[in-house]
Amino acid sequence: MACVNMETTSRSRTRRAAPLSPDERRASILDATVPLVMEFGADVTTRQIAQAAGVAEGTIFRVFPDKQALIDAAVERFLDPTPTVAAIEAIDPSLPLADKIERIVEIVRHRFEGVTGILTALGLREHPMAGTTTFPHPGARGRAAAARILEPHRSELRLDPEDVIRLLRLMCLAASLPPMGAVRPTTNREIADVLLHGVVA
Repeated sequence: MACVNMETTSRSRTRRAAPLSPDERRASILDATVPLVMEFGADVTTRQIAQAAGVAEGTIFRVFPDKQALIDAAVERFLDPTPTVAAIEAIDPSLPLADKIERIVEIVRHRFEGVTGILTALGLREHPMAGTTTFPHPGARGRAAAARILEPHRSELRLDPEDVIRLLRLMCLAASLPPMGAVRPTTNREIADVLLHGVVA
């Protein structure tokens, strides 16, 4: 029977995962902050954030000067349109027009629900970084990416792809707001169908 080195085995069992880099640690804290801001708004505590991120509360203040700086950084990270643009650009170009429209609706609506959710939680009425050097035109990249997805179908559309996306965004924004009264939620398929075919039988 092979001899097992118990000391080596013990060391391997207690070996910890490699520590996160400063950038990874910062990103981990920010990602843990967003859902808590959605739930508690600016009243979220750094203790709650530390528990969610799996770090000591003091670690937060080695990365961010204060709670407000952390919330601001988390909101900026969340509002970065890059992941949304990437999701739109990843839509399969071989899909038929109707399926592309529905996929764009799904992505854009999810984006609007997130943005309106975090702005509402913080009591903000508009995009806090709109017009800044960080996000000079928050929706421009997404609109352009979505229009490019529809460009091969230009001959199938009565409107230019840019105008189709403008209407799509308006419908998604309306659908992302809290319903007034006992209204059945609108599905993504319904939005896509109305956009493509209207409401006439």
